[in-house]
Amino acid sequence: MVRVGIIGGSGYVGGELLRILLLHPKVEVTFTSSRQYKGEYVFRVHPNLRGLTNLQFTVENLNELSNKCDLVFTAVPHGAAIKIIPSLINSGIKIIDLSADFRLKNPKDYVKWYGYEHPYPDLLKKFVYGAPELHRDEIRNSNLIACPGCMAITSIIALAPLMKSNEVDKKHIVVDAKIGSSGAGIKPTIATHHAERFGVVRAYKPVGHRHTAEIEQELSRIANDEVKVSMSPHAVNMVRGILCTNHVFTTKRFNTQELWRIYRSFYQNEPFVRIVKDKKGLYKLPDPKVVIGSNYCDVGFEIDENINRLVILSAIDNLIKGAAGTAVQCMNIMLNFDEKLGLENPGLHPV
Repeated sequence: MVRVGIIGGSGYVGGELLRILLLHPKVEVTFTSSRQYKGEYVFRVHPNLRGLTNLQFTVENLNELSNKCDLVFTAVPHGAAIKIIPSLINSGIKIIDLSADFRLKNPKDYVKWYGYEHPYPDLLKKFVYGAPELHRDEIRNSNLIACPGCMAITSIIALAPLMKSNEVDKKHIVVDAKIGSSGAGIKPTIATHHAERFGVVRAYKPVGHRHTAEIEQELSRIANDEVKVSMSPHAVNMVRGILCTNHVFTTKRFNTQELWRIYRSFYQNEPFVRIVKDKKGLYKLPDPKVVIGSNYCDVGFEIDENINRLVILSAIDNLIKGAAGTAVQCMNIMLNFDEKLGLENPGLHPV
């Protein structure tokens, strides 16, 4: 059994990590922290876990972590992980970070997208970007993982197979993202207040969203060329889920068979990517409603022959494939477990 700790266990992502890991057959959760809920039982904050654990939240302590844990998930807000992780690294513990603090490889990107100079630029090179579909071998051989942003991984999975094509305009890619309220985290604000949040389709960062940096970074690596992405996210009236409508412009007319071949070839051995382009039924294309609670990313496409445009759709549960699920998938790979262990639940339907 591997001993696992969670720093920041009281948030939505921390709760999903606990839910998955408490039932994982090769994991013992030995530690979870929350400064706000120090001393409180986990099930009082995450009531769905009542009867599964008697763990209590504590405050992180490096000596305690070193003695109790072989691997730690850091599920703390952006800017907080950077204050914790350097000391954790020195202790030799394996780390899977779910913040944005170590996702970008170029330190200058933190100035551009996050507005600060990264205090540990050398560490950025040591962290592997935790997208198993793109970096499985690197993840397997690393002790330091930086998990992707939820909207970033949704669009990266959708777009990655096209990046080798010379017929795709890599300088003009448009990502239109719709995300549920849990993507804003557990701390309430006026924007998440029910009276203001319910019923909206709100463009909250039409330009300059931080996840753009990750998308460009990963797609440029695949293309071996500079890729430019225009991203616009919207808050919509659901609790969980992301739908990305990705617009790709081409210099030739693709046909359906070609796209099936491209996507099947790229993802044929990926356990959590499903190609969804059906001719029958209600859910002919990806819809976040049917992946809620699962680690799947559903990807589908349509061809706009009028202007040589490909519409690539992708859907995930932002708290699972967009966070906790991918983190556990990375853990399984790092520890040479079956990659699917603890993650094979289908989505809930109806929700």
